[in-house]
Amino acid sequence: MRIPPKSASAAALAFLAAGGIDARAARIGELVEWQFGERAWRFFTFSDPAMHWALAGSILLGACCGLMGSFLVVRRLALMGDALAHAVLPGVALGFLWNMSKDPLAIFLGAVAAGLLGAATVQLLRSSTKHGGDAALGFVLSSFFGAGVCLMTMIQNMPGASKAGLGSFLFGQAAAMGPGDVALLGSVAVLAALAVAVFFKEFLVASFDEGFARSAGLPVRFFQYSLMLLLSFAIVSSLQAVGVVLVSAMLVVPAAAAQLLTDRLGRMVWLSALFGMGAGAAGAFFSYAGRGLPTGPLMVLAAAAVFFGALVLAPRHGLLARFWRRRSVAARMGRENTLKAVYHVLEEGGFQSAAVSVADVASRRGESAAAVEGEFSALHRAGLGTMAGGRLALTPAGWQRACEIVRNHRLWELYLTNAASLAPDHVHEDAEKIEHILGEETVRHLEKRLNYAQLDPHGKSIPGLRDMMPGGLNPAKGGAP
Repeated sequence: MRIPPKSASAAALAFLAAGGIDARAARIGELVEWQFGERAWRFFTFSDPAMHWALAGSILLGACCGLMGSFLVVRRLALMGDALAHAVLPGVALGFLWNMSKDPLAIFLGAVAAGLLGAATVQLLRSSTKHGGDAALGFVLSSFFGAGVCLMTMIQNMPGASKAGLGSFLFGQAAAMGPGDVALLGSVAVLAALAVAVFFKEFLVASFDEGFARSAGLPVRFFQYSLMLLLSFAIVSSLQAVGVVLVSAMLVVPAAAAQLLTDRLGRMVWLSALFGMGAGAAGAFFSYAGRGLPTGPLMVLAAAAVFFGALVLAPRHGLLARFWRRRSVAARMGRENTLKAVYHVLEEGGFQSAAVSVADVASRRGESAAAVEGEFSALHRAGLGTMAGGRLALTPAGWQRACEIVRNHRLWELYLTNAASLAPDHVHEDAEKIEHILGEETVRHLEKRLNYAQLDPHGKSIPGLRDMMPGGLNPAKGGAP
């Protein structure tokens, strides 16, 4: 059979379409004949023994892939998992050819050897050629997978070979998992968990700062190769459930979701394992409770659902949190701009009045009266001003913040004029932005560097600490200006 020279995945699909292997992923729901509600009840009551192995294997797969996938994600090697997942296919075929049968041990050893050879090839290409990591990974992914498809095609055309179940290594067959498959997954999961628990600090340092790890005397290459070995174990043991096409998703997606929720690698590793276990259990449930639903793809979809949930709801990196922070920052900057305008109006009047009118600020900012009234209301709600008779008087907190914003603006203008030799009429726009983010420590440094200057480049007074006290610019009023 001629394989079209497109991509490895396209070649695999063409091979499958030709009838070589059934491309359907295993469907746990086909094991029994029940309606959805009855299936769900039987799933949660563990009524079907055939489902037990599939569920246990799916959970262990998620835990193992979640643990190892975390180190791929933090090291920005997500494509490495995909490359190794596809690279093991020729090892699966060679393991079958060893004794012309689906011997689990022979296939496992062949697949691990092929995965390690793929990782070594990536490293060799990176170190001995000018090609970057992406090119090396792409080469290994496509060439190894293409070789695997060719070998699988040869096996399908060989007479007398027992080829039953060989296709599960492409797309997975969770329903066919038995005690041996679950024992293999469990052994790899325990090994991965022990390795991470015992050598977590070493993996952490080697992942984030190889130079420091070498200077500290750590065998960086040993831990890198150990990580690749454990990763190969995780991939090979997961092939029966999700296959080479989808196992990379179970390595990357739960870890990516965990990374959105925490910045600490320790928490990320165990969160990733938990998300992987949940995705495995969810995939097994919907495949069992539904009708004609594939298990492996459902695991990936469940993991993707977790990722999108974290993407939206994560307290720090989620879309909602980022939207709220941007909105809060915009609202704060709006209030501070209004405070600055109020200060300017008071300054123009020689600080003889304690309050400003809507018309004064509207004229100053070139805005409508309705817009300024809304800004005054925002200051009132924030406790920065009080309103009476259409006029706004700043509270002590509002007066202090107004002085700080004006001080920041004028200090930055003076700094740019003195240090950068910019013209005074070219520094306003930059000061408009920086005034909202200057911290007190930076302000103290600027004041010291500018020799505690009293006037900005335009000859206007720069408010100081004494001016920020209530009534600081007009002591006779005994309160806010």
